[in-house]
Amino acid sequence: MKEISFGEIVAAVRECVKACGRLTPSAKCALEESLKKESSPAARFALSMLAENAATAEREGLALCQDTGMAVFFVRLGQEVHITGGTLPDAVDEGVRLGYAECGWRASVLDPLTRVNTKDNTPAILHVELVAGESLVMDFLPKGFGSENMSRLFMLTPSVGIKGVEDSVVEAVRLAGANPCPPVIVGVGIGGTAEKAMETAKKQLLRPVGEPSPDPDLAALEKRCLERINALGIGAQGFGGDTTALAVHCGKFPTHIASLPVAINIQCNAMRLGHIEL
Repeated sequence: MKEISFGEIVAAVRECVKACGRLTPSAKCALEESLKKESSPAARFALSMLAENAATAEREGLALCQDTGMAVFFVRLGQEVHITGGTLPDAVDEGVRLGYAECGWRASVLDPLTRVNTKDNTPAILHVELVAGESLVMDFLPKGFGSENMSRLFMLTPSVGIKGVEDSVVEAVRLAGANPCPPVIVGVGIGGTAEKAMETAKKQLLRPVGEPSPDPDLAALEKRCLERINALGIGAQGFGGDTTALAVHCGKFPTHIASLPVAINIQCNAMRLGHIEL
C-alpha cells in the first residue's frame, strides 16, 4: 500500500495548472506545419498570429488564451494507493484554487442558474478510473468554452454504419464554423451510452495532436474525417483556407445493439495539457 498525502496532490495540481500558459509540443508542431502548407494569405496571417501568441505566452508567463477554462482532470488511481489527510476531489480543488490565483488565470466557474461566480475556478471536473498498482496519474485539460459549447451528441441508428459516423463528425464541425477558434482538434467518442460517448470523445484530446489511433479502422476514419473537414473551407479563425482542423482523434467503446452513439468534443487551437504522476 502506497500513501500519498493530501498536500502532495495539492502541490502537484498547483504546479500543473501552469500548463494554461503553454501550447503542447505536438500542437505547436501541427500549427507550424499547417502554416507551411497554407495557400490562403488571410489564413496564413491568422496562423502566424496564433504562433506568435503562443510564443509570447510561453516567454512572458501569460495565459495562452484569456479563457483558461474549466479544469478537467482524467485520473488513473491505483487500487493500492491510500490518500491521507483528505479526499482526492478536495485536494484537486485546492490545487486549482491556489494555482489559478497564483498564475492570475481567469476564474470562469459559476452556478449555472444564479450565475454567481465561485471566484476560484472550482470545482474541477474529475474522471476517475481505478487501475492496478500504486500510482496516481492525472492528466489536466483546461477546457475553454468557445470550443466546449460546440459539443455534439448524435444518437444514431446502427443502420447508418461508419459512413453515418463520419457524416456526423463533419456536420458537427460545419455547424461549429469559426466559433471554436479553428484550427481545431476534434475528439470523437463512438459507442457506449450517451455519457460514455461524451467522456470518450473528450479523452481523445489527451493524445498528441495528429497521433493516429492504433486501431486501423479508427485511424482510417480519422483520416477521412480530417480530409472532409479541411475541405469545408472554414479555415484558421474562419478566414477560409486549407486548415480547419489540425487532427481528428477517434475512440470507441462497446454499445447496445439498438444504438450507435457518436459524441464530438472540439478543442480550440489553444491546446493545453498538464500531466502528474505520484
